Amino acid sequence: MTDKIVLFTTVASPEEADRLARALVDRRLAACVTILPQARSVYRWQGKVEESTELLLLIKSRRPLFAALSEAVRALHSYEIPELIALPVVDGNPPYLDWIDHETEVL
Repeated sequence: MTDKIVLFTTVASPEEADRLARALVDRRLAACVTILPQARSVYRWQGKVEESTELLLLIKSRRPLFAALSEAVRALHSYEIPELIALPVVDGNPPYLDWIDHETEVL
């Protein structure tokens, strides 16, 4: 098991995706944010079933940064309750995992 995590969040627009991705990488909270367009979400919100087209962000980071990353996402996100789910990276390509460490180090 590593200390690396991949986080998922969805956003409403390409502009929000770019803004959030750049902020997380600039702050070194994420080594990389991959933006996937055209995610279709069906969910229950305030007692009604809703449907929307969103963009999915895959955020590559480390577990010790989760609290700061979560705070940044909540502050920058347009949704009242943004999705932020972290999954552990059990194993991976050692040079890539080292790169995540390097890119998320506080300089």
